[in-house]
Order: sequence, then structure tokens, then C-alpha cells
Amino acid sequence: MGRVLTGFSASTASDLKRAEGLVDQALPASPRSEYAHFVKGEMLRAQNRPEEAVPEYELALAINRNFPLALHGLAWCKLYAGLLDAVIPLEEEAIRLSPRDPGIGYRYGVIGTVHLLQSRTDEAIVWLEKGCSAIPAVPFHHSWLASAYALKGETERAAAELAETQRLAGDGSFSSIARVKEGGSWRVPKTRAIAETTYFAGLRKAGMPEE
Repeated sequence: MGRVLTGFSASTASDLKRAEGLVDQALPASPRSEYAHFVKGEMLRAQNRPEEAVPEYELALAINRNFPLALHGLAWCKLYAGLLDAVIPLEEEAIRLSPRDPGIGYRYGVIGTVHLLQSRTDEAIVWLEKGCSAIPAVPFHHSWLASAYALKGETERAAAELAETQRLAGDGSFSSIARVKEGGSWRVPKTRAIAETTYFAGLRKAGMPEE
């Protein structure tokens, strides 16, 4: 699931199928395992089923409230549900619990994402730059940073970040606005509308074509 959600899977369908099989074995054997519930939440989130993922993350946190990975997954689900005000506190708590986590760049990236969606472009750039510095190989962070730079009018930096996004992805998933929308959980009208006026507007200004 980690490979799938970070964009490093060579076969998303195969990894999802394998994860589902393992979760189906793990949960009956250990129904009080916070990690098994967390991974099921990750699987559902990767399948663009965030509403179903939320109870799994909440179960994991009910078993172990000091579980930063579950807080991060729950934050993503709140983001895609359009509940933006709930996202940053969850990520801040995850950072507080695990300030030296090797995946902390993902927490920074989500915080930056929320700032961008709420049109706080300067704050978004600060957090997205931190995310890119902590984990440079994640194309998603660079795409949001490209959008933020473009919205701020820094066209050269935006174009450079967009080029880096496409280089890191390598599979065409960031070749157009249409392809980006295919890979995101933009089903909730409220979130999709916000993204249109911020994230996608910035990507267009950075030079990403529509199709």
C-alpha cells in the first residue's frame, strides 16, 4: 500500500489485490491490531473510497491514539471530503507524536495542500518546500508547489517544478489536467470546486495542458 499511495508501484492493480488478500487474512486473526485496521484504511483510500476508510483509521486510533500514520490517513480522508479545517490539526498532532519520522515530508505536504486550497499561497509554499526537501522524490508535492508558484506569478519556478513533477512521475500521470484528475479523489463536488480555482488553476498557469 505504501508503494501505491506514494506513486512508486510498478503495478497498482496487483499491489492493491495483494494488499486486500493480506488484510483479509490479518484482520480475522488479529481484530485488535491497529496496524491491520490502518492498512485497510490505506487500501480503501487508494481505491478512492475515503468514506469507508475513515472508520478503519478511527478504529486504529481507538486502539492506539498515538498512531501518527493513522492520523495522516484520516487527514487525507478529511481533505477529500472537503473538511479542510479538520486536516491541519490532525497532521500537526502526527508531527508532534513523531517529529523525526522519515515520512514527515508527507505531513508537511498535506498541510501545504490545505493552505493552497484555502488560497493561503505563501503559507502553502513554505510547507510544500519543506515537504519537497524532506522527501524529494515525491512527484505529488512538486505538482502542488508548481501550482503555488504559478498562482504567485513565479512562472519560471512553477515551470521548473512542473518539469520535475513529470520527470519523477515518469508514467504520464502528470502530463495533463485530465490525467491528474484521473488519479485523485476529486469526487466530492465541494473539494473539486475548490481545487479548480486553486490547484488546477495553478497547474494551467504553470503550463500543464488540459488534455
